[in-house]
Amino acid sequence: MDQNRRTFLKTTGAVGAVTATAGMALPTVPAQAAASPVPHALEMARGMTLVNMRRDGGFGLGVKTERGILDVTLAAQALNMPAPVDIDDLLQNSKGGMLKAVVDAAKASSAAERAVVPERGIEYAPAVTRPEKIIMMGFNYRKHAEETNTPIPKNPILFNKYNNALNCHGGTIKLPTGAATKFDYEVELVIVFGKECSNVSEEQALDYVAGYCTGNDFSARDLQFLTSQYMIGKSCDGFAPLGPYLVTSDLVGDPNNLRLECRVNGEQRQDWNTNDMIFNCRQLISFASKMMTIKPGDIFFTGTPQGVIAGKPKDQQVWLKPGDKIACSLEKLGELAFELT
Repeated sequence: MDQNRRTFLKTTGAVGAVTATAGMALPTVPAQAAASPVPHALEMARGMTLVNMRRDGGFGLGVKTERGILDVTLAAQALNMPAPVDIDDLLQNSKGGMLKAVVDAAKASSAAERAVVPERGIEYAPAVTRPEKIIMMGFNYRKHAEETNTPIPKNPILFNKYNNALNCHGGTIKLPTGAATKFDYEVELVIVFGKECSNVSEEQALDYVAGYCTGNDFSARDLQFLTSQYMIGKSCDGFAPLGPYLVTSDLVGDPNNLRLECRVNGEQRQDWNTNDMIFNCRQLISFASKMMTIKPGDIFFTGTPQGVIAGKPKDQQVWLKPGDKIACSLEKLGELAFELT
């Protein structure tokens, strides 16, 4: 990576989502589009709520406005301007300056009026679709550790998911009932990175964050605890719903002071606050960055609070089943909803 790519200014945040069936292969961005010249400062986006949309067999970037969703691709075409192809192009190629130019021009010109579409009419994609890494944190809320009879961790418990697990607002998880039966929800705050991050201090850790999303670390508990490794119970197709938005970090402020909730078929199951994390977001980022280089577009699930099915007495454990509808929400980040088949 050249020196310019290593230098990032603070940027806008993006929110993305697409309705996609779990496990469906995600379309790729044409190489020539992702590699297009960037005539603007390399920076993260700021002051935006971003939507990753499914459109024309691929993905497109949207920005939430008072009038609806600005389809950045349509706006750029109308204005004859370059624009990020989707959220991953924005994040991985630091095209925040380019995006801001398009959004500002669209506000000032009637030529882009038709690029504003009603949100109810868009098809959401996962808020991020091509991360190099999906980093997960286990047992990061004290009461969740207690309800599952897990010792309070002395260091962050990190594990992983893979891109096949990515899912979206309005999406569907096809339960792998041939391999598991104990399906559970976990609402989580998700960190999305906008700068390359290696061996950073806790004080500087949030400077590398592009924004935040609502996520769910969907789990098959019988697979999770089949061995000492959690991965197989966490990485089934569609087990990482993410969205509907990516909200830039400047609009969120302190990530460790947000209410988070989860509902199953309308019944509230989780309701807590991120201020109760054992390891806060600064600590998680700093810890992970000492062992691996975190890249722009990578995502970090930060743990779930108490209220999961696995934390109930065995005679009260009613596992999720086909037909159940899950809704998760995080303060300032919106509601992520999906259903099971």
